[in-house]
Amino acid sequence: MSDPEVPQHEQKSGVDDVVDSANAGLAEAEAARADQPQAAEADAADHTPADPAPADNTPVDHDAVDPDLAAFEAAERDHPGTFGGAGRAEAAPVNDEFRFSRTDDATIADSAYAPPVADATETRVVPSEPYAAETVAATPAHQQPIFVQAPEPPRERGNRGTAGAIGLLATIVFAILYLGIGLGWSALRGDIAGGEVVDVVLTTLTTWAFWVPVAVFFIGFWLLGAIINRGRWGLWVVFGLLVGVVSYGGYILGQLFEAPFWLINASEATTLVGDQLFAPLAIASFVLGRELTIWFGAWVARSGARKTELNDEAQREYERTLEAGPNLSR
Repeated sequence: MSDPEVPQHEQKSGVDDVVDSANAGLAEAEAARADQPQAAEADAADHTPADPAPADNTPVDHDAVDPDLAAFEAAERDHPGTFGGAGRAEAAPVNDEFRFSRTDDATIADSAYAPPVADATETRVVPSEPYAAETVAATPAHQQPIFVQAPEPPRERGNRGTAGAIGLLATIVFAILYLGIGLGWSALRGDIAGGEVVDVVLTTLTTWAFWVPVAVFFIGFWLLGAIINRGRWGLWVVFGLLVGVVSYGGYILGQLFEAPFWLINASEATTLVGDQLFAPLAIASFVLGRELTIWFGAWVARSGARKTELNDEAQREYERTLEAGPNLSR
């Protein structure tokens, strides 16, 4: 809150009164010190005490009886401005350290309520106090929570892909054996001569009767492997019969595609199926499908057992990790 403003004339008059009073008091004290030796001599001469001071504490006008001050004032009246208007204050017989000057009255009055002005030459940039940094360094940092991701359970290794790959090899073997049995049966019947084997092979490889049983065997083998997955070999021995039946049905279907069935009527198709039920290649397809499934199924079962062991080991490791709890490495 700013100080109230004081009128200029009131400020100067108040300062004049203060200066006059101070000078008068100092002059009074000096005169009293000068009168003390005279009073002591008078008491010693006639043993008469000095006159007591007035009871009403009326100030004594020492300017009227001071010859130096009277001479100074007379010189100021005769030559005004010669002594800078400060004759009354300087003529007072006071010590230099207690002397007041009227020349500073206006300065004192003006600066009494003037706001302080910062000197640009005194402005200094003070660096931040070191204790602030020490306080910050001493304050312990807030511990942030550390989130540890829980280990995920192991994913079980399946055996279906392996069954499909092994089934593809079994299908290649099935096709080779099926082709060989067909050529041998044709040779026994005398349908082919020694120089016509290559032509018969190429012709057989372009017929539906050959490729349909082969494709059906692969589908049956892979489906059984997908169902058994990591099962034991005994499952392949038992359910391998189904693959043999599927292969047998593939032979019948291949004969219908070879007819072709979309160009014959239902009675002709029934007669064709009846004639092929006990054909040598039909029985061969059943036997090949059954036996190849058993032997190649043993390979698939061995791979499934290995993957079962890996799954069990991974599960045990997962359980050990959960029991050990989170481990924070720094």
